[in-house]
Amino acid sequence: MITAPDLSRGGTRGGLWATTACWLAVAPVAAWALVRLAGLERGPLVLAIAFTPYVAAVAPVVAVSALALRRRAPAVVAALAALSLIGAVAPRVIPDTGPPADGPTLRLLTANLRLGSADAAGLVGLVRTRRVDVLTVQELTPALATELDRLGLATLLPHRSLSPEVGSTGSGVYARHPLRDTGHRRNKGFFFTQAYATVTVPGAPPLRVESAHPAAPYAVDVVPDWWTDQRAQPPATPDGGLSVLAGDFNATLDHAALRGLIATGYTDAADAAGAGFGGTWGPYDGDPIPPVTIDHVLVDRRIAVRAAGTFPVPGSDHRALLAELRLPAG
Repeated sequence: MITAPDLSRGGTRGGLWATTACWLAVAPVAAWALVRLAGLERGPLVLAIAFTPYVAAVAPVVAVSALALRRRAPAVVAALAALSLIGAVAPRVIPDTGPPADGPTLRLLTANLRLGSADAAGLVGLVRTRRVDVLTVQELTPALATELDRLGLATLLPHRSLSPEVGSTGSGVYARHPLRDTGHRRNKGFFFTQAYATVTVPGAPPLRVESAHPAAPYAVDVVPDWWTDQRAQPPATPDGGLSVLAGDFNATLDHAALRGLIATGYTDAADAAGAGFGGTWGPYDGDPIPPVTIDHVLVDRRIAVRAAGTFPVPGSDHRALLAELRLPAG
């Protein structure tokens, strides 16, 4: 008598491998969603969490794959993680209505100048063609500051609060309108300076502008410096004067530290304009790093954001970020 071979053992083994493979794919996505939503990034996760939008794009594929293999439990977990991540990042492409500001328009540009190696002519041309009213810069060196003025920035934006230094620690605020209360402070992490000033825009209340530049979390041993500088950023003053923080925050909207700062009364201009996925750093120098959004213009919530966008700056490893703002009448 010929009997059919017993395939149950092999089938069970194959099913176990499929289930294990599903969980191995789902677990990182679920863990990522937990870390992102709960703000648990620590150590190397601080650097990793910047790439959350890419994980959000991959998460639905993991969920569909698990479902196609009829592994319901991992499929459900992956679907919940995907929905959580997409819900966290998707609003960045949806413009906000904003407050009913009826004062003058202000165009603010921020740019990291990469150790003073940015092309001065390119930056001045960007200021001229985009009719920039306020420019905040990071990594401003004395030589580049001189070259910018020689090429016409002194005429376009004659008022300034500068702290140029050799290397990466310098910063500056340039403006078309008069400034008062100028100065700078120095972060404790990487000792980057943050120049600041109060801009007197005709028809609007005084506006305090600061060029932000906290430490970068490029390695585990400097993450404490990153936390120190993030916590030292000036909060918004919703019951006081208007303020703007603009610069290289070395953080994305997926970092709990930056979200906490925004919660004090700021609005992220690119996010409000529906341009929150505009990468401002990477890939550069041949490094296989996908772009991330670490440069921001944070504005007082009483200020309306009309538009935002990024522009290349030759010689820099960052794209400049321009925000068109509508100030309250004053």
